[in-house]
Amino acid sequence: MEYLKSISYISQALLEEATAAKGASDVVLPDTPKMLKLAEQCLERAKSSAAVLGKVKPAAHETGLSPAPISRHRRVFSDEGGKLSPFLPPEIFQKLQITKAQGTKKELTPLEEASLQNQKLRAAYEARMARLNPSQAVQKTSLTLSLQRQMMENLVIAKAREETLQRKMEERRLRLQEAANRRFSSSIALTPEEQEQRALYAAILEYEQDHEWPKLWKAKLKKNPTDLSLVSGLISHLLSFPEHPISQLLKKLQHVIYSRLYPFVSQNLADLSTASRGFSSLSLDAEGLLTPAPGGRRLRSSQSLYCMASVQENKVNLGHSLSTPPLSEGLGTKGSPQEEAPACLADREGSFEDLERFLAASETWPTGPPAEPQAAAEMEASLQEQLKAIVKDIHNSVDRLLSLTLLAFEGLNTASSKDQCLARIEEAFFSPLWAPLLALYRRVYQAREVALSRSMERHRNMPPSEIGVSANLFPQASNGHAAGSYPYSTAVQELGLILLESCPQRKLECIVRALRVICECAEEYCAARESQPQPASAAIGADDLLPILAYVVLKSNLPQLVAECAALEEFIHEGYLIGEEGYCLTSLQSALSYVESLHREAMVK
Repeated sequence: MEYLKSISYISQALLEEATAAKGASDVVLPDTPKMLKLAEQCLERAKSSAAVLGKVKPAAHETGLSPAPISRHRRVFSDEGGKLSPFLPPEIFQKLQITKAQGTKKELTPLEEASLQNQKLRAAYEARMARLNPSQAVQKTSLTLSLQRQMMENLVIAKAREETLQRKMEERRLRLQEAANRRFSSSIALTPEEQEQRALYAAILEYEQDHEWPKLWKAKLKKNPTDLSLVSGLISHLLSFPEHPISQLLKKLQHVIYSRLYPFVSQNLADLSTASRGFSSLSLDAEGLLTPAPGGRRLRSSQSLYCMASVQENKVNLGHSLSTPPLSEGLGTKGSPQEEAPACLADREGSFEDLERFLAASETWPTGPPAEPQAAAEMEASLQEQLKAIVKDIHNSVDRLLSLTLLAFEGLNTASSKDQCLARIEEAFFSPLWAPLLALYRRVYQAREVALSRSMERHRNMPPSEIGVSANLFPQASNGHAAGSYPYSTAVQELGLILLESCPQRKLECIVRALRVICECAEEYCAARESQPQPASAAIGADDLLPILAYVVLKSNLPQLVAECAALEEFIHEGYLIGEEGYCLTSLQSALSYVESLHREAMVK
């Protein structure tokens, strides 16, 4: 494995160097031959290791079976006639989680230890027998009897240790179960959920008997109860142990939610196979969204590709790479996407075209033959009811994880620590679930996304004054902008970062940063027009913010923001909704509604 990792790392490093030097004539770095030589040596070691580890399996022509094609990307055959699906079936999703959980080392039982000892004795016995002459029969008989006696003694001792250990474990389990019963003692009969929580608490007590780190973390929390960094560190440390009962409950609840989501997203994907390819889809790279502003952050295509917008046909196809260079190095304000995208991306395999069409191209979702209005309304109502039920289950799952964590670590039972703990649990819980969850939200809000998408395409180049942006809050035409930038481009870039996150709180932080950047840019433009330093007080108010935010939404070219905001409104903690975060989310929703209304007004005209 290490040799193969080294080969992969060297190949990726050389590929990035070659991509960066593309166009230069005969440019080969001095270390390149050494790196190639090292990769060749690693490949030879990997071959020899494979030969030592086991015999090669029979060839495909000998068994009469043809080898199945191996895909390097996360594309899975669904049940609908072999169509490719961007989402894993629930059983494979669960197997992947179990595989990750089994990656840690497991302590050997006494019988397993005895078996290893007997294997070593057997190897030593065979080595000594090989050194003896054929005439030394007495010594061979003595060695054989000695080996049998030692192996039998090891097994007997191990079996006795195993029985003693099992008896002690059973006594401890009963003792811890009594402690859990006292903790959950009640005159009223416990519900099934409370009984399960009691069993999990007993399992936590049993786990803490075998491991030292929970006691150390409890001592740290007791010593520094106000240190919130300890809370984040504790939750991260806890979830890094897949054998901990809380980690096991997390995986179990994630699988339950994923199993409920999968039928809806896979069904919609099956419908996609009949969709026409003639519809135009939206490009995330339009207007230079992925191009970093000077001093700004770069977007990477290797994160959360489930949430990425699709790319227009005959334009750039987003590839899937674990180490992808910046998607764009510079583009003009009015340049076409074909000219703006780097040439290296055009050569990449469109490995996620199915995924991109499904998640980003709302207009490519099939309408099919015109359905009866009543049937369509019933289907939409049923889908909304299913979404409400899944959302309720998600809330219940997060609450169960939080209450169990607070039971295990009583030092977290303060307001600030509880909020921090909840944030870390949500981050871990939503990470593998946000992609299918967002896909379901996009099905529910499909009509709004289609209207918003058409409005963005129609009014993308609308002058800011027609949206209501004050002239003082827009730069003078004579000032110009740096190449690859346009007014409020940094705010558009910050808003685009929401697609790279899979946690509601982090997505909300992206929205807050985008609005802060809008205020900073507005103050800068206002001060430049008045030829004086930036004012100490804010240059814009709420009436000025909404038109600018609508302009940023138009430039972002992200119709899936409708579904993102709807999901955030559901899963964000109530405390955030009444503060700055809630104001920013409400402002973005208002801007989306305004941009969406532009399409309706155009249709009426």
